[in-house]
Amino acid sequence: MAQKGKAEAVSPVKNFFAGGAGGICLILAGQPLDTIKVNMQTQAKPLPGQPPLYKNTLDCFRKISAQKGLRGLYKGLGAPLTGVTPIMAVTFFGFGLGKKLQLKGPDYDDQLTPPQVFMAGMLAGLLSTAILAPVERIKCLLQVQVHSPVLKYTGSLDCAQQLYTEHGIRGVYKGTLLTLMRDVPATGMYFMTYEWLKNVLTPEGKSVSDLSVPRILLAGGLAGVCNWAVAIPVDVLKSRFQIAPEGRYSGFLDVLREVLREEGPRGLYKGFTAAMLRAFPANAACFFGFEVSLTFLNWLIPAK
Repeated sequence: MAQKGKAEAVSPVKNFFAGGAGGICLILAGQPLDTIKVNMQTQAKPLPGQPPLYKNTLDCFRKISAQKGLRGLYKGLGAPLTGVTPIMAVTFFGFGLGKKLQLKGPDYDDQLTPPQVFMAGMLAGLLSTAILAPVERIKCLLQVQVHSPVLKYTGSLDCAQQLYTEHGIRGVYKGTLLTLMRDVPATGMYFMTYEWLKNVLTPEGKSVSDLSVPRILLAGGLAGVCNWAVAIPVDVLKSRFQIAPEGRYSGFLDVLREVLREEGPRGLYKGFTAAMLRAFPANAACFFGFEVSLTFLNWLIPAK
């Protein structure tokens, strides 16, 4: 991937800290639409002659807001916000490590091809799953109880404690395989798209570090859209599997069969609109936070 101008040295450690800052920006910008996405994905099939609980994304937004106020759209925020710094730190660390492992010669990433960047992104998705899977499990359980008359979980910590008490560590990590199936390819697409767009948007003779804020936001937002275009079918299965009572599904194939039997292939794209609406602003914010933090770190600790 030929860069225009000189690229910064690859530093997985700097990526770790800058990624944590980017993750906080992502969660704060994207949580409301994530809540809508999960509720759309996990709503029960309506009885014959009955309308679905949520007709569409706007209807879901209105109903959650009417019942719980705007605070209802931030249900489950504690789990991702608490975990987002290590999750995104590990994700960006993994990406930096994946790039560095493939470098031959100078300590710069201008020699990497798009497939190599994709491989680095896949490593990032693999490493982050250890933290992300339980956070996603807790987040989904908290988000879908927004309409429950009796709240089983009072918050993220209470949810984690109950899951561990009732089902052990396996209960906390339920859905890990599906998280891997979603995030390994999707994260590869995420970073490959972002790096490619940064290169395309960099003016001739300039470095990618000279990109303007609007161009960083554009590249980050479109990378998020491409990420979710790959991730959404598995994300539907993951959300359903993670909120299901113990014993309902023996594995992800059971979830897949049920979705296809009851809703057809379209069922794998439930919540697609909310996911796409969230993807651009949330990931634009994420990469902007990452790039600003990385620039600061490069200024604070120049590469030798």
